[in-house]
Amino acid sequence: MMAKWVCTVCGYVYDEAAGDPDHDIAPGTKFEDIPDDWACPLCGVGKDLFEQE
Repeated sequence: MMAKWVCTVCGYVYDEAAGDPDHDIAPGTKFEDIPDDWACPLCGVGKDLFEQE
């Protein structure tokens, strides 16, 4: 099942079903499978500041 993850700083939502194609993250990519150096596309914080919705 696909989940959504919310940036606790700016509110950006990473939707696993949609991915982040603008940053080479394919649709269907689970949050835990995103590279550790990926950052929020809006505010630039790391994955550690995201919470599952």
